[in-house]
Amino acid sequence: MSILSIIVAIAENGAIGQEQQLLCHLPKDLKRFKEITNGHTVIMGRKTFESLPKGALPNRKNVVLTTSPSVSFPNCIMVHSLDEALQISESEEEVFVIGGAAVYKLALEKADKLYITRIHHQFEDADTFFPEINESEWQESEREFCPADEKHAYPFTFVTYVRRS
Repeated sequence: MSILSIIVAIAENGAIGQEQQLLCHLPKDLKRFKEITNGHTVIMGRKTFESLPKGALPNRKNVVLTTSPSVSFPNCIMVHSLDEALQISESEEEVFVIGGAAVYKLALEKADKLYITRIHHQFEDADTFFPEINESEWQESEREFCPADEKHAYPFTFVTYVRRS
């Protein structure tokens, strides 16, 4: 049985995206995302896959959740349910859900761990939001604050949560 983890950057107003894109460019967050997910399975919805600038993420098993039986993408495994995605990944130590909102909503009730980048800003034009997290179900295990600088327009905090047993 794999550890099911969610990895996401969330603004103060719960926003995670705008027009199929990330809210902002945070190089340190992208580096952390790559380090954490490298060598693992990443599960995403079709729209999230289509938003990736270079297609399938290298050195990861890319699993795309879609309701369309005719859609397929190069270097991806296509599935039609989260359970199907989890079944084909059950022998792995940790599996990551990387978006979008509908897939996060499906995964949140099953997730064991959350890797959240809290962006300390409100994006008023955002159109995609993370589902509400019931704080009583989670215990913070790590936290690292990153101030705004010449490469990062907004301060942010990396927070890791594990589900309370």
